[in-house]
Amino acid sequence: MAEDLAEAFDARSARAVARGAIEPIDTELVEVPDDGVRFAVRVVAGLARKHAAPAPPGGSPFLPFAEDAFVAELSPTHVLLLNKYPVLRRHALVVTRAFEDQQEPLGLGDFEALARCRAGLGGLGFYNAGAIAGASQRHKHLQVVSLPLGGGPEALPLGARIAAGELPFAHARAALGSDEPEELLAAYRALVAEPRRPYNLLVGDGWMLHVPRTRPACEDVPINALGFAGALLVRDHAQLERVRRAGPFRLLRHVTAAR
Repeated sequence: MAEDLAEAFDARSARAVARGAIEPIDTELVEVPDDGVRFAVRVVAGLARKHAAPAPPGGSPFLPFAEDAFVAELSPTHVLLLNKYPVLRRHALVVTRAFEDQQEPLGLGDFEALARCRAGLGGLGFYNAGAIAGASQRHKHLQVVSLPLGGGPEALPLGARIAAGELPFAHARAALGSDEPEELLAAYRALVAEPRRPYNLLVGDGWMLHVPRTRPACEDVPINALGFAGALLVRDHAQLERVRRAGPFRLLRHVTAAR
């Protein structure tokens, strides 16, 4: 089943690219060091095209979702879709069939779908709870991206800091014994005391990380959940220079709740 999902995702992605249904965004990967961590910063030439796209009828790009974006049914309540503008390989969207708001609390069905997606594709699972946390759509969707996030051998630039619990911004972390949906839900409920307030959630191998959010950006650099794994996205070299001058950790501290 896991291999079938990965094969289906790659086949659907190749077909969608050939048809112009998805548009991978070319990036330049630049490593920005800060306090011993080499952050992966991608300079994106095509980001303006994504932001300039017209709003879909009804406000949700997933109702209905594009046929070329469909990969698989994950459950009676969730489907697996391609990201229309992927920056990373195997950037998957885990989307509710019926409309649910992105700031609604996650439930067992969300974690069942996420666990099935990660079992098939691997990678890092994450969630942007609301616009302040970096969500670009109101329709509830979790995401999974392939690893590594940077150019080096480590899966995550902040992986060692996450494992050690040594992060210089507001957060809460839980160890996971498995990817069983019930365990994921229990960890989520223990970490996220106020699930209707903006936050980012990351799910890796053996851990879950919750980051409360107060601002969507710093120095005009938008930050979503991947920032707290050590990966940032900037639209041009002017933004890249602002990241270098400020330092990535300062950006992350600025957009999170005070510790």
